[in-house]
Amino acid sequence: MALDLKSPRAGEILERLVKWADVLIVNFPAPARKRLKLTYEDVAPWNPRLIYADLTGYGDKGPDADLPGFDITAYWARSGLLSLTRDAGAPPTLPLSGSGDHATAVGVYSAIVTGLYRRERTGKGSYVTTSLIAAGVWASGIAIQAALCDATFFPPHDRKSPPNATLNVYRSSDENWFLIVTEPGKWPALATGIGRSDLLSDARFADAAKQAENSTQLTAILDEVFGSQPMAHWGEVFAQAHIPFGVVQTPSEVIKDPQLRANDIIVPLEGAGGRLTSTISSPIQVHGVVKVPATRAPEIGEHNEEVLKQLGFDAKQIDGLRASGAIPKTRKYAPTA
Repeated sequence: MALDLKSPRAGEILERLVKWADVLIVNFPAPARKRLKLTYEDVAPWNPRLIYADLTGYGDKGPDADLPGFDITAYWARSGLLSLTRDAGAPPTLPLSGSGDHATAVGVYSAIVTGLYRRERTGKGSYVTTSLIAAGVWASGIAIQAALCDATFFPPHDRKSPPNATLNVYRSSDENWFLIVTEPGKWPALATGIGRSDLLSDARFADAAKQAENSTQLTAILDEVFGSQPMAHWGEVFAQAHIPFGVVQTPSEVIKDPQLRANDIIVPLEGAGGRLTSTISSPIQVHGVVKVPATRAPEIGEHNEEVLKQLGFDAKQIDGLRASGAIPKTRKYAPTA
């Protein structure tokens, strides 16, 4: 449902919603929350069993607590991730829109579920929180923890002169980029599989240390070899040699990946109409528990009247709330042909 929290009568609906709810998620910056009377202190007295989930850009304390946050600024840039996900000599680039939001949403879910578990044990509600910057720092935790230990960092990855040429990105003759991950013990299998067993007797590549020292030369050799055959060929070679690899897929290729439907990562979508027949499921699965089938998202305010009736408002009161501007007029949903 849609509710105009700036309307004087919105508080009537908000209070009943909070008394009914298990969870309230708030992602307004702190100043807006205070103006709208949506702070934990405002709403917790209405429902002592409430899980109040607070999502912010930069946390609820500190000098920047009141700043609005976007995933590209708080999750990606300020956390350090944007400085780490680029090749040598390249400037930081724009990441996939919403990717930080999606990752942070899993953190919010975890906080809520933990609060609900605590409530089952104690009978008490909780104030739980996370932020975009906290999720971003968690995602870049290997590097951030290293910085906390005053570690010395490798320079940005250079594909043509990497620390390890057998853990690198290459391109096949049919323009597919792919990544190989080869441990030292698999070097003979890789060299033999690609038809270059002569490299095993090359003093420049005798062991892992020599390969690192001469990675530019080895990368150039592998570039030439991998550029001579299509991806299907190399896929067979890597499979036979038990070399872990991953093809860099485009979104249009990803949705055709059989692993997605086999594991209910892509699932049927009900009721959306048009070409919207499938969607992405959440990344969480509890075996033995059937997920609720995916359906289209409701229109804004589509269920206003239904929810208000469930909260105990009669038709006359609902008309009054609509006239006051506390709720917008319901728009009729017409499925797309």
